[in-house]
Amino acid sequence: MENTHEGVLQAVKKHISTALDMKQFLYEHPETARTEYLSSKKIADVLKQAGYKVEYPFMEQKLGYPTAFRAILENGKGPSIAIMTEYDALPNLGHGCGHNFHGALAILSALALTELRDSFSGSVYVIGTPAEEEAGAKVPMAEAGIFDDMALACMMHSWGGPKSFADMDVLALTCYIVEFFGEKAHAASAPWKGHSALAAARKFLDLIDARRECFTPDIRCNAIITDGGESPNILPDHAGIRLEFRTDSQAKLQQMDQSIRKCANGAALALDCKVTFQKGFDDFDDMVRNSVLEKETEHIMADFGFKMGVIQAPSGSSDVGNVSYHCPTIQPLVSITDHVYPLHSESLREATMLPEATERLQNGAASLASVVMKVLTDRAFREEVKNDFIQARQRKL
Repeated sequence: MENTHEGVLQAVKKHISTALDMKQFLYEHPETARTEYLSSKKIADVLKQAGYKVEYPFMEQKLGYPTAFRAILENGKGPSIAIMTEYDALPNLGHGCGHNFHGALAILSALALTELRDSFSGSVYVIGTPAEEEAGAKVPMAEAGIFDDMALACMMHSWGGPKSFADMDVLALTCYIVEFFGEKAHAASAPWKGHSALAAARKFLDLIDARRECFTPDIRCNAIITDGGESPNILPDHAGIRLEFRTDSQAKLQQMDQSIRKCANGAALALDCKVTFQKGFDDFDDMVRNSVLEKETEHIMADFGFKMGVIQAPSGSSDVGNVSYHCPTIQPLVSITDHVYPLHSESLREATMLPEATERLQNGAASLASVVMKVLTDRAFREEVKNDFIQARQRKL
């Protein structure tokens, strides 16, 4: 291990008990999107006690999130970097995506940097980003320009399996709320007097399924019926569907939009119903990858003992993608256990509290803090990262 890494690790070890307490607290107090009051206050208080200047709540009126925060550690003139932290839980599942683990990891790296502030010039921002599992606070944050001047935005994400990955990629995501409106009638005595909104909704889903044959392999479509009527003996005059599409680029999402609308309008026309569309939330972008950052991060994580792998293809979605269009961004996947556990599962939730996760929390935070220090202190590397970002983003636009 390099001497600089050893110094970072020692700084991390000084705050490991605080991070373990935070991980436990988040695990025991799971709060879903937009309701993370205890979680966000706990994190903000810890950062304030460590010397960060804390804004909490942060831009509530503009962002629309009462549980967002921003904390700043300044040490003279120099580059600015952002460490993003997540702390929302899943409905009825708690921290099945491991936000209690990697949320605490992000804060542990931020606390370690307070011990290292004499070794860099610049500013460290810790951005509390609620509701990643829902609408994603990073989306309006990115649109508001919060990340525009950052030399780096970074975080890690929990992963169940023996390998970690520096080359995390994400799919672009769009969400539709599609509603069908018909006319009620008695389902037994006079169904011909009504128009079933549920029948139109089902036909819409049938048409979407029929189109799957022509989808490219990267496209994913998932839907649920949110309202299918009140009683079997009443033809429903309203039916609702929540539909999500994912693909490897925002451009493809725009192309899919017309197909979705054609299917919905066709179903409504066939069943004598009306249909409306609205977005469930702002689109999540795909990832602007940064090969320079990824290679350095992979090297650093390996130095701290992680077994590194290579992502074969993007699978999930995250509002981190939106940030990546505004500044150089990484979101490595950090192994919390050698057992293969899927995200959004009870098994991953419980794995975050295993004894073996403690060392990985420590070494993950040391890895993240080391990447931050590299960007803050190495001007040539910082310029290389910036140039790679500019070129990669241009290829996406």
